[in-house]
Amino acid sequence: MIANIIIGSAIFGYAGWAFYKFIKKSKQGKCAACSIKGSCSSNACGPEKRK
Repeated sequence: MIANIIIGSAIFGYAGWAFYKFIKKSKQGKCAACSIKGSCSSNACGPEKRK
């Protein structure tokens, strides 16, 4: 019984953490959250948005 509670808590805890990270990244915008933003050659965000 205790093992089920611990496993369930771990699953819901991880899901909550992943959802929090997703929301935090989505608020940054398309280019700020991109993993290749430093080497991107796309003009999708415009030159003023890239850093």
